[in-house]
Amino acid sequence: MDREYIKAKLVNLPHEPGSYQMKDKNNEIIYVGKAKDLHNRVNQYFTGSHDFKTTKLVSNIEDFDFIVTKTEKEALVLEINLIKKYRPKYNIQFIDDSSYPYIKLTKEKYPRLLVARDTRKDKKAKYFGPFPDATAARNTQKLLQGLYPLRRCDKMKDKVCLYYHMGQCLGPCEYDIPAEKYEQMSEQISRFLNGDTKEMENELREKMMSASENLEFEKAQEYKEMLQSLASVAKDKQNIEKDQRGAIDAFAWYFEKGYLAITGFLVRDGVVLNKEFRLRPLYGDIEDEFSSFLVQFYQEHPSPRELLLPKDFDCSSLEGVLDMRISQPQKGYRRKLIEMCLENAKKQLALKFNTVERQETMTSNAVEELSKLAGRAMNRVELFDNSHISGAFTVASCVVYEDGVPDKKSYRLYKLHTGNSDVDSMKEVVYRRYFRLLKEEGRMPDGILVDGGWIQIEAAKEILDSLGLGETIKIMGLVKDDHHNTNALMDTDGETFDIDKNSGLFFLLTRMQDEVHRVAITYHRKLRSKAQTKSILDEIEGIGPKRKKLLLKSFGNFTNLKNASEEDIAKVVPKEAARNVYEALHAQNTMEEE
Repeated sequence: MDREYIKAKLVNLPHEPGSYQMKDKNNEIIYVGKAKDLHNRVNQYFTGSHDFKTTKLVSNIEDFDFIVTKTEKEALVLEINLIKKYRPKYNIQFIDDSSYPYIKLTKEKYPRLLVARDTRKDKKAKYFGPFPDATAARNTQKLLQGLYPLRRCDKMKDKVCLYYHMGQCLGPCEYDIPAEKYEQMSEQISRFLNGDTKEMENELREKMMSASENLEFEKAQEYKEMLQSLASVAKDKQNIEKDQRGAIDAFAWYFEKGYLAITGFLVRDGVVLNKEFRLRPLYGDIEDEFSSFLVQFYQEHPSPRELLLPKDFDCSSLEGVLDMRISQPQKGYRRKLIEMCLENAKKQLALKFNTVERQETMTSNAVEELSKLAGRAMNRVELFDNSHISGAFTVASCVVYEDGVPDKKSYRLYKLHTGNSDVDSMKEVVYRRYFRLLKEEGRMPDGILVDGGWIQIEAAKEILDSLGLGETIKIMGLVKDDHHNTNALMDTDGETFDIDKNSGLFFLLTRMQDEVHRVAITYHRKLRSKAQTKSILDEIEGIGPKRKKLLLKSFGNFTNLKNASEEDIAKVVPKEAARNVYEALHAQNTMEEE
C-alpha cells in the first residue's frame, strides 16, 4: 500500500453520500460499501485501531474508488448492484445461499402447478410459501394435482397423454376447454394455499361418502387417502401464536467478536415456516451491512406484506428501496418476533462462532504455510486434472482457490486434443489456459499446483517458460506416498517439503485435490453420456433433428428403420436423404458383423 497516495486521496473525498469500492493489488474490487458521508466513512478504515477482521481487509487494500449519489437510498441501491456485479469476497452476500421452495401457479392460458425456487423469473405467476423444504412443497403439489386436473406438460403436445387417461388433465392439447374452468380451479387452489382448507375437506368427505354409498370402495379409499394427505400437509405447519394477518417477516442482528449474526423468521398467517441465519465476518458498519443483506435477500424472495425490524435501527435508507411496509414494533406479538430473532442470533453465534473461527484460522494458516514453502505469496492458486478412458473423451479441469477458498466463477473446463498421455495433456491445458490469459490480459495466479510430481512439474515449466511466465507463476508438485496420499510438495528444483498430516495445509491440499478431480470427472461423464445418446442418424447428410424425429415416429423404433427398404424410407423423407439413410444403416450393419 502506498500510504502517501492513499492519504492524498482521503483528504479530497467529498462529504456526500455514495458508494466506495476497495481494490487489491490486482485492481480487483474486494469490498463495496455505502456511506452517508464518504469522507468520514472511508477515512475510518485507515485511522485508529480495528479488530482482526477489518485489519485483514485493510491490509489487502491498495487503492479505492467512489461514486457520489444524491441520497443515501441511491447509495444503497448502487452498492447492491456493484456487489451483484463484482461479488467482492469481503461483502456479506445472499447469492451463495440456497433459496426456499415455493408453489408456483402459472398465469398461462392453461395454467400449471409447479415447485419453484426462483420467484423472480416469472413475475406474472402466483407464488405461495415459502415451504420448510422441498418435500413439504412437493407433497402439497401432489395433493393439489390429484384434485385439480391442471396441465402437466411443459409444452403443449398434439394428442392427449397418460395424465388425461388417468383423469389428472383435461386434455386442452386436443379438446376445447372453457377458460372459466381453469379460472375456477386456479381460484380454488389459491384459496387453499392461502389457508382456506375447509371447502376442500368438505368436498372430499362428500365425495368419499358418495362413492361408498355407490359401492365404489376403491374410489372411496382414494378420497380417504387424499383427506389424510390434506391433514398431513396441514400438520407440517408449526404454530407459535395465532395471528391471521398474512405474510410477515422479522429480522434482527447480533454482533460479537468481529462477527455479525443475522436471524430472520418468515411468518405466514401466524406460522413460522422457516428461519434465516447468516454468520459473517464484519468489515463495515453494522447497520449498513444489515441493510445491504435485506435488499439482497428480497431481490431473491417475494416481499411480505410487512417487514419487522428492531426499534433502534435506522431504516430510512430502506424505505422506498424495499417495496413493503416496514414496522419497528414496540410491544405485542410483533415485538416478540423481533426478540425471538435477537435471541436466536445470539445463540446461533455462540454455537457456530468457534467452528467458523477455527475453519478460517486453519485456512489462513494453511495459505501462510504454503506461501512460506513456496518462498512467495500463494494467495491465488490454480490446479489442473485430466480424465479419459483409453484416450477417449480426454478432458481437463482447472479450479482456482483464492485465500484457500474456491473461486468457482473462475473454474474452466477443456476438451483436449491430445491422446492418453498425461504429460501431453498437462502441456496442452497449461498452454491454452495461460496463452488466453495473456491474450485477454486476465489475472494470473500466484502459483500452480500440479498432480504427478517431477514429470508434471517439468511439463508445466516448459510451457510457462515458452510463454515468458516462468518467473511470474510459481510451480509446485503434489508428491504422493505408496498409498496414493499426498505427503509432500516439490518445487522446480526438485526439493521436497514434507507436510504434517495434522496440519491445516494438508487438509487444504486434500480439499483442493478432491475438488479438481470432482470437476474433471463430472465433465468427462457428461460428455460420455452425451455421446452414448447420440444416434447414427445425427451423422447422416440431409437428416436434421426434424427428419430424425419424423423417421423414428414413422417406423416406431430404430430397429424397424434399419430393416426398412430404401423405398419405404423415401415415403417419409426425400429420395436423396432416404438413400443416405439406407446406405449408412447398411454400412453400420456390415461393420458390426465384421
